[in-house]
Amino acid sequence: MIDEPPQELPVQPEELPVQPEVRVRSVRRRRSELPPPVSPPPVNVRNWMIYAGLSILVVALMVDGKLRHRPPRANLPSYSQATEVRSSVAEVADSLQVVVSWDLTLSGPAGRPDSMLITVTAEPRADSLHSFQSPNQLADTLYLAAPARGQTLRGQSCVAAEHPGQPLEASCTPWQYVRPNVVAQAPPTHPGSPTKIVVQPPGLQVDPDLEGKCAAWQQKHPTSSVWVAVNRKAVPECTGPNQKPTVAQFCAFLVLPDGRRLKAENSANSPYCDELFVEWSRERYS
Repeated sequence: MIDEPPQELPVQPEELPVQPEVRVRSVRRRRSELPPPVSPPPVNVRNWMIYAGLSILVVALMVDGKLRHRPPRANLPSYSQATEVRSSVAEVADSLQVVVSWDLTLSGPAGRPDSMLITVTAEPRADSLHSFQSPNQLADTLYLAAPARGQTLRGQSCVAAEHPGQPLEASCTPWQYVRPNVVAQAPPTHPGSPTKIVVQPPGLQVDPDLEGKCAAWQQKHPTSSVWVAVNRKAVPECTGPNQKPTVAQFCAFLVLPDGRRLKAENSANSPYCDELFVEWSRERYS
């Protein structure tokens, strides 16, 4: 009889041996000791005293007004006087309107004038006009008789501040007004020649060329124009004390026997004369 081998019983999964895949070794680290805390440096009493002293000095200067943006009050004159006197002259009907403007210098509250004396004189007629204005006004208007055609009237505008018990100190500025012959009869040289020569504009304020600055500028720049805007604004060397040009440009227009109107040869290539010609033509036809 043959003995049967013993039958092996099935092994449950829980009973199977487990093989570790990774072995973790614990490493014991040596704990390092923390460095002792750094103690703050002792208080420097000297530095704190310097800082405190500087702060007190700055505050004291600010309180005293030394560090303000506004500068310290300057010593003003005792009395206010007229300055920057300018004249603007224009033809109104048969008169010349002279608008005089000025400014006042600074002074203390007690130095304001009681009134302003405005004087306008004209030569060669020896005309003289006087006017009084309040010190709060900085302009006045006076009227003179217009000069005859073809003449130039030269004058001077003066302004003085009146202070009780004080002599007058006038500030003056010269001016002149040029009034050309607007209409002139042309000699009849041949049939069809112009019968009239009309000059425009009819009058202009032309500042005097003080010290000959404009003439010297023209000699140095013979090919340059003095004009920034014709008869309105010129180069600084040709600008007078009233901010008016010291030179003037006039345009000549021709009236033919049949009534036609033309520009003269010396006014043909000027944009300024072109504008005046259009305005003059409209006035003649209106």
